[in-house]
Amino acid sequence: MAIRRHRLPRFWLALTLGLVAAGVGGAWWWESQLPRRLGRAANEGRFDDCIRYSDQLASLRWLSGRAPAEQGRCRRAKAEQLWRQQKPEEALKLQLLLANSAAGTEADRQQLLAWQQDLKDRALSRFQQGDLEGALALLKPMGEHHRPDGSALGDNLREFWARNQLQQQRAVKLAGEKRWWEALDALNRIDHPWWTTATAPLRQQVDQAIVGLRSKEQEHHSHGDQPLDSVPIASLDAAVQRQLATGVDEWTAFTKACAEMGGRVVESGPETTCRR
Repeated sequence: MAIRRHRLPRFWLALTLGLVAAGVGGAWWWESQLPRRLGRAANEGRFDDCIRYSDQLASLRWLSGRAPAEQGRCRRAKAEQLWRQQKPEEALKLQLLLANSAAGTEADRQQLLAWQQDLKDRALSRFQQGDLEGALALLKPMGEHHRPDGSALGDNLREFWARNQLQQQRAVKLAGEKRWWEALDALNRIDHPWWTTATAPLRQQVDQAIVGLRSKEQEHHSHGDQPLDSVPIASLDAAVQRQLATGVDEWTAFTKACAEMGGRVVESGPETTCRR
């Protein structure tokens, strides 16, 4: 009985070592098969299989230290396929993984930058055409649609869009109140091509109203009305600066300063003056 108890640990030890040896041997055998399987998958265009084999090979590198070029070749080819299929988010993720891997090359990193720049250019084109949401969708795959600190390109586009939209709404309100010169000032602040086109009918209405005002002014002068005296420039400028300090825009500051000096805003040709 003592002999049997002594042999039992040896049996389990031998079994354990045998299983470990079999496992290591199997791993060695599979690792030796992977490069060939990987290369065949790459040649046949089976890039998903190719990537799977390359990931397995990477996990077994401790056995031989080999890292064949096919590892990068698979990811590179799959990323290009995804890009052609109009799947930029998946393509960029894979290309970024490739660029940051040991198999990545400088050309891979330049390709990543080129794709990112292409998305930015396409997004800006969409934005210029008035498609804000389409532009943001193109920026999303690379995280440029929004950042918590508001520094993303998409955040800048939103701000630009909102500023132009606000001026359009302001112009509509002022024109409805027949405050034509203030409406024109709001329209002149619009600097987005799409909003400029969208507000063209309103600008035409405002321009026609201003022409009518100028005609009336000229008619008054032709009937012998005495021209008004201009408010002294130095005094008017000081009043304008006081108004600007309160945070109002330039046009509001000018009109309020003119009223403060006892004058009124008069349009004379292309110039706006304050007279009394």
